[in-house]
Amino acid sequence: MASAQQLHLGVALDGAGQHPAAWRVSDVRPAALFTAAHYLSHAKLAEAASLDFVTLDDTLALQPGGEEVVRGRLDALLTFAAIAPATSGIGLVPTVTTTHTEPFHISTAVASLDFASRGRAGVLAVPSRTEAEVAHFGRRTLPSEVDAEAENAEVVDVVARLWDSWEDGAIIRDEPTGRFIDRDKLHYVDFEGRFFDIKGPSITPRPPQGHPVVAVYGDSPYAHGADVVLIDEIRDARERFPDAKLLAGLSIVLAETEQAAIDRRRALEAYAPFPPGLSFTGTPADLASELPGIAASAGLDGFHIRPAVLPDDLALFTAETVPALQAADAFRQTYTGSTLRDHLGLGVAANQYAEA
Repeated sequence: MASAQQLHLGVALDGAGQHPAAWRVSDVRPAALFTAAHYLSHAKLAEAASLDFVTLDDTLALQPGGEEVVRGRLDALLTFAAIAPATSGIGLVPTVTTTHTEPFHISTAVASLDFASRGRAGVLAVPSRTEAEVAHFGRRTLPSEVDAEAENAEVVDVVARLWDSWEDGAIIRDEPTGRFIDRDKLHYVDFEGRFFDIKGPSITPRPPQGHPVVAVYGDSPYAHGADVVLIDEIRDARERFPDAKLLAGLSIVLAETEQAAIDRRRALEAYAPFPPGLSFTGTPADLASELPGIAASAGLDGFHIRPAVLPDDLALFTAETVPALQAADAFRQTYTGSTLRDHLGLGVAANQYAEA
């Protein structure tokens, strides 16, 4: 009998959970949402279950809504940089807004996260499409959706070039000659694009992974250059993104019985509608039995799990769903590599400037 597909699993650590009313039913106090310890504790749960990575949402504007939703957030990349030394296996994929952030700054910040995490960094590159974010900077008008997505793709391209602007062996620390770096292994990127002209090289050496993992959302028409594509619409997704690791976003409401899970969902919906997108309400065991079939039928590589309430749904997922998937040979027993690229089976990133 053929072995089951080995799924890839990431999990969102956003605020008190995916549901807008999660903060009203979670045991987590609101002030904790603005501490690194909050995200570290949840990353540790994911790491103990050998999940591939965690994500943290971010924008350059307050969350939409009034007094009934969580508003305010920590910087995602800085938060993951803070917890990186306290974790050892889990991949760390913060959201970075590309529209108002220079590619040079993104490249050095993500490279620094890769060094801090010893090769477990990624970046979820997301364009900005709100007037509120434009108003924070005052340097440009709101780009069209097409232009914002095209710029996002150009940023991803430039960032990879800057990571490659140092070859892996550029730091030589040759005391007899007094040379710390081999200048022949530093390269100008000399990029001239539609949105940016970048000289380079970077000020940060090439990251441990060469290229930290780049993720984008699947509603982008320019998503094809990313390593990971996160999707909400699974129909025809594999045909649209044949080369990327394809993970479907899935909100979860779990309990030990199906009725208890339904009751939890109804309690949340009494406060606010459930966010649109794929969702599952039921027991951890039933979720484990359904995930492999959904992945196989849709050509998915795995799922981006969005717990409705933290830590409740994440705790049940890691304690019960993941062991059931492991028992079915549908998920790894433990980490078999040390980097996020290892976890995702992406292989070594080639340096586009180094001689063969």
